Amino acid sequence: MKLKFIILFAIIYIKVPVFGQSNFSDNPLDAVFETKDSDNFWIAFDKMDKSKENPFVEYIQKGSPGVKAFTENRIINADSLFTVVKKRKLDYESSRNVLDGLSSKEKRVRAIYSSLKYWYPKAKFPPIYFVYGRFNSGGTSAPEGVIIGIEKLQNLDGISGLIAHELIHYQQNITGKDMLLKWCLMEGGADFIGELISGESINQFSYKYGAQNQNKLCQEFVTRLKNTDYQDWLYGTSNKDDRPNDLGYWIGYKIIESYFNKQKDKQKAIDDILNIKDPLQFLKESGFLNTDIEKYQKAKKESLDSFFK
Repeated sequence: MKLKFIILFAIIYIKVPVFGQSNFSDNPLDAVFETKDSDNFWIAFDKMDKSKENPFVEYIQKGSPGVKAFTENRIINADSLFTVVKKRKLDYESSRNVLDGLSSKEKRVRAIYSSLKYWYPKAKFPPIYFVYGRFNSGGTSAPEGVIIGIEKLQNLDGISGLIAHELIHYQQNITGKDMLLKWCLMEGGADFIGELISGESINQFSYKYGAQNQNKLCQEFVTRLKNTDYQDWLYGTSNKDDRPNDLGYWIGYKIIESYFNKQKDKQKAIDDILNIKDPLQFLKESGFLNTDIEKYQKAKKESLDSFFK
């Protein structure tokens, strides 16, 4: 399965800002790839048909900080994991050896980390934990580090792009009122900077659809961006039309890209993008939706500036 399909399920993002832990290294060459949870998972998996007890209790008890972080909202508990694994044994089996080529990706990931260090000197580089969950997330960022759900990988194609995306989430400190715009800037920002440092686009299908339907989607987004209802833009659709999941990544990317291109100091622009304090003012400065917003406000007989208050 290529990553462009994986990403549709990858981020069930916890809707609070993620702050990097200050004790993690600021040296990109110190990046840690932690895979012991994979070994522990397969030990438990191979005990399933022999043990009268739930072998995944030990998997969680011995788990890395990545497993602990993944447990709260994704694994839930050992019983929940056991239930899913029993139902999807063959699906899990297909990923048994998926990490065998990981060492060949490490140099690439360290190069991506070094690229981020250039663009954002304040960057921190947390551990990357490869863990097994319940097929409900391919990756996330948490205070403990970057976490990759191994069971959703059938190969390592695009893994460096996914890690880059999650690495950016780890750096972000985006504040302001909770609204659709804020979360689209968060996801679009991770895509934009992740692509900048890795050269890999991980949402190609939704981005193609967005480009083909830009006018219609921009007009709709203007009417929705202040709402807290994310349906049809992030994490699921109502099936009202043929749109793919997660168009919010695309429109967030376009806003971020427009802002970045307008700034002379590109390194400062990256700092701004990672530390957005007022999503509406950032949108205004990007200029990306100004024409659509002006038409929307004109129909309401209100000024352009009043939209951003």
